[in-house]
Amino acid sequence: MKEKVLVTGSAGQIGCELVPALRTRLGKENVVAGTYRKGFPDDGDSGPSAEVDVTRREDVARTIKQHGVDTVYHLAAVISAVGERDPQTAWSVNMEGLKNVLDASRENGVRRVYWASSAAVFGPDAPKKMAPQDAPLNPTTIYGVTKVAGELLCNYYFLKYGFDIRSIRYPGIISNKAMPGGGTTDYAVEIFYAAIQKGSYQCYLRQDTALPMMYMPDCIRATLMIMDAPLESVPRHAGYNLSGMSFTPGELAAEIRRRLPDFACTYSPDGRQKIADSWPGSIDDKEARRDWGWRPTIGLEAMTDDMLSSLSERLSGSRAS
Repeated sequence: MKEKVLVTGSAGQIGCELVPALRTRLGKENVVAGTYRKGFPDDGDSGPSAEVDVTRREDVARTIKQHGVDTVYHLAAVISAVGERDPQTAWSVNMEGLKNVLDASRENGVRRVYWASSAAVFGPDAPKKMAPQDAPLNPTTIYGVTKVAGELLCNYYFLKYGFDIRSIRYPGIISNKAMPGGGTTDYAVEIFYAAIQKGSYQCYLRQDTALPMMYMPDCIRATLMIMDAPLESVPRHAGYNLSGMSFTPGELAAEIRRRLPDFACTYSPDGRQKIADSWPGSIDDKEARRDWGWRPTIGLEAMTDDMLSSLSERLSGSRAS
């Protein structure tokens, strides 16, 4: 009997690609796309969906019971830049939402929960290069605060209840299918659209601001890998460091310029620069490599090639229609 899965935040940047990947594996009927107020953005009726407000425990419990869910991928969150504009909502969604998911899952027969943490757990006192798994976690954003508290909560539920919870600290995620939702690393997606459509981009970070990043195919692969691993191979039940690549806006612009020689990028730092300055520029993910075999496969050059190719094809098709 195949597992039944609920994905919260399924209309988000990661969710809208994780849901199809899970449906390919498990069958579309076995993966419920949980969204807040709007349906899952796919072509036609490709599988079940449910309106799930994670701040309402009864919504989560009802969906789990109605669909016989035994695994939850909890992605719903308010991320960094948006969270700074509305800290109360960020706390409610990120912290109360996580506790609601954990409680509703534990009380209604769910065997495993995956929860998305973030490299935003790090603060300015973490090493700037290759921040280790156990670096000090003193974030300066409400998003980072909720991720640190969420990691502690997940570990508590494992220790107190023996509940199988798994988690990754995602770096900035780059996708050619969905726009990001208000994070500090959004520039790394926006720049490709601007390069293709306008030939220029004004970046809100300094040219030399290195940040950890990952291309979406590696992000999805890592998420499935940690959930595929046997429990004894996942001794950490808070967030695992995860690394794909690290680069600066200047380095990314230079890669684009090698393919689009007329592309111009200027820099006008705004409030997101302060957030970026508080994060490490690269992350040491040796524990994920050791425990469940993680290895990134896509670097800056391959990601740039694929982003420009995929977006050019899609954007030209949308103009033609």
